[in-house]
Amino acid sequence: MPTQRGGRIRAFYRPQMVPADDTGTENYSKSPQKPVRMMAFLEKEGLLGDFLVDADWPPFAREDFLLAHTADYVDDFFAGKQPRCDSNWFHWTPSLAESVRWTNTSLYQAIRHALLHPQEVTLAPVSGFHHATPHGGNGFCTFSGQVIAAIRLWREHRCRTAFIDCDQHFGNSIEDSRFFAKDLAQAIPPGANLNPEGSHQAYLRDLRAQLKSLGEQILQGEIDMVVFCHGADSHEWDDMGGQCTTEEWLEAGRIVYEWVRELDGRRGQLLPLALALFGGYRRDDFDSVLALHAADLVACLNILCGHQIPYAPRVKNRSTSSA
Repeated sequence: MPTQRGGRIRAFYRPQMVPADDTGTENYSKSPQKPVRMMAFLEKEGLLGDFLVDADWPPFAREDFLLAHTADYVDDFFAGKQPRCDSNWFHWTPSLAESVRWTNTSLYQAIRHALLHPQEVTLAPVSGFHHATPHGGNGFCTFSGQVIAAIRLWREHRCRTAFIDCDQHFGNSIEDSRFFAKDLAQAIPPGANLNPEGSHQAYLRDLRAQLKSLGEQILQGEIDMVVFCHGADSHEWDDMGGQCTTEEWLEAGRIVYEWVRELDGRRGQLLPLALALFGGYRRDDFDSVLALHAADLVACLNILCGHQIPYAPRVKNRSTSSA
């Protein structure tokens, strides 16, 4: 088992993850465009060289989505049949439907690779999973990608996955799927779906407390890997957020990465870690969302991958930015 992490984050990205006909004007949420905009932002900021882009993987098939959803919903969505096809709050197009095959697979591939190669931190530059339910989409989320990935990995590798969900909004898809999805209690055990509560320092205290409990599960051999989903909508200037200042938001990420590093030492082996983006909504300045994500990824590179990258995110104050 390796005890040293590699210097780059492996990002599971393909252009097909973004709808070809999405101009950014049809939908309030820019989540469908987020993968390509995130990768382009990393390149603009001179950070893309710290990532290894992995594009050699296929999209999910219908059977994969049936792990977490009813056949009626899956078939109606891909056929564009109302009302289910736009239950995710997006304007439906065939291109959007095709893109979610790839975004959901990106999350699965990132988690699987980190499990099999714990010396590499992995990234799925995606969002749009944690509000979907077995019977439909919700809140800019189409399918429960976390549930699908975790069940597949349980069946394939007996992997038990924990999700640290630092999005502003409670990730209900896991808990709402427990009555429906077979094997979910084994794939994501109770206590392995973390959603910190509160604001500002109370939020950080709750995050630390929940990580302490999760760490005990990991040390007892009850959890095999962790996925950290650091939604930018928990930032106080986000259109749909309000929990953390810029420094508090960045501190939340540092707390998680330092916790992982501590567990590596206590276990004597690397804890498999995959990352995802999740929420972030700024109609006035979407680059502020991307800058937060970039800064969080830099913190991971610095704390876990041996870098010393100086990076200060440019996050525009909502009260002074143009409407």
